[in-house]
Parts: sequence; C-alpha cells; structure tokens
Amino acid sequence: MHPVICKIGPFSIFSYGFMLVVAFLIGSTLACIQAKKANIDPDSILNLFFVTFVSGIIGARIFYVAYNFSYYFSNPLEIIMLQRGGLSWFGGLILGSISGLVYLKKHKFKVLEVLDLVIPFLALAQALGRIGCLLNGCCYGRESVFGLYFESFGTTVIPTQAYSSLLLLVIYGILRFLQERPHKRGEIFFTYLFLYSIKRFIIEFWRVDNPPIFNNLTLFHIMSILLFIFSVICLVGIKIKKSQTHA
Repeated sequence: MHPVICKIGPFSIFSYGFMLVVAFLIGSTLACIQAKKANIDPDSILNLFFVTFVSGIIGARIFYVAYNFSYYFSNPLEIIMLQRGGLSWFGGLILGSISGLVYLKKHKFKVLEVLDLVIPFLALAQALGRIGCLLNGCCYGRESVFGLYFESFGTTVIPTQAYSSLLLLVIYGILRFLQERPHKRGEIFFTYLFLYSIKRFIIEFWRVDNPPIFNNLTLFHIMSILLFIFSVICLVGIKIKKSQTHA
C-alpha cells in the first residue's frame, strides 16, 4: 500500500489522485482517437469526457459521503479529502450520466451513438482508477490467507481493488471487440451496464467496507440487481427492434 507516491517539498503526490489523472488522460485520449475514426469531432468527445469524468467524481463523492453520513457529520473537513479515497461508482454513474446527457442534448449529438463510442474507454479509466484504490488501501476486501498484506490493517485481506481492475480490463476488451463489429445503437453502452452489474455483484461479496442491509446483501448488491434488470430490458428491447427491422 502506497498512498503517497512521493513528496516534493511541502507537496505530496497521492497515488489515488495520480491514478485518477492517469485514468482521465489515457481514457480521453483513446476516446478521441476512436472519435476520429467514427468521423465525430474529437474536441467534443474530449469535452464530454471531461464533463462526465468530473461530474462523475463529484457524484461518486456525494453518494459516498451520504452513505457514510454519520462519519462525515463528525468529521466534516474530510469530505473534501479525496486523496484518502471514498468514491461510489453508482453515485458517479447517476451524476455523470445526467451531465453527459445534458451535454449531448445541448450539442445535438445522437446520444446512444456517442455513449457507445466512449463507454469502453470509461471502463478502461475505471480499471486504472481501481489501481489507485489498491495503492491507497480503500475499497478493501475480507480477511483471507489468500490475499495481500496491508500494513495499515495489520493483516492479509482479499485485494478486491485488483480483482475489480482486472475484471474491468476484461470488460474493456469485450466492449472494444463489440465496438469493432456491426452493432445497434446502445448495444455497447447497455452491455457495459450489464457486465458491470455482474462484476460488482460478485465483488461485493468479498468486500468488507459495506455492511449488509438485507439477507446478507449490501445496498450495492441491490443496486447491482436493479442495474442488471434495467440493462437486460434495454438489450432485449434493442434485439427485438433489430429483429423487427430485418423482418
């Protein structure tokens, strides 16, 4: 665990924030390259990536703080201390999606077409961001002899951050494969939601930082189930529409 990469005078470079910057730079660059291939203005995609990324982080932080309200109520100054970790993907999805949709509607883009273009690279950015979680020591898993030793915990825990990062890389590969093949609008985006919901549902059983609220299921288990159902309905709708078009 290396929460601080290095110190330059009085300034510290935190691994969590550093990996978020790396995630943004790599994800946005690849998305812009893909936009050029699709004859879509790369600058607009860069702006979209920036709007979605920043608002996603804000939404993720708001959700995380709200979820851990009692702690942050007693420690209000820590609300702005992002270097310590503490982002919720579901909060990021909600605010990031709203901001992205507003941007796309305002600039009159075909929403699903652009979402299909950028979502693989957002998945890649997520994978890189999870490395920041591993280095920071947040989003950790249960105690296990088959894990990694974390000095701050004084024990060996399941490196759920690393597993999540690897699974997101697999999701990125699947989405890029589908992206290069003929597909209907929305297929790539909703496939991402489908795969992510499964990934998060499984990983959540290994995490220890979210208490169960019903039948050994956490809030994020339940949200993953809802997201899974929503994505399946959307994908089935696209398939039905596709078959009717070819009928």
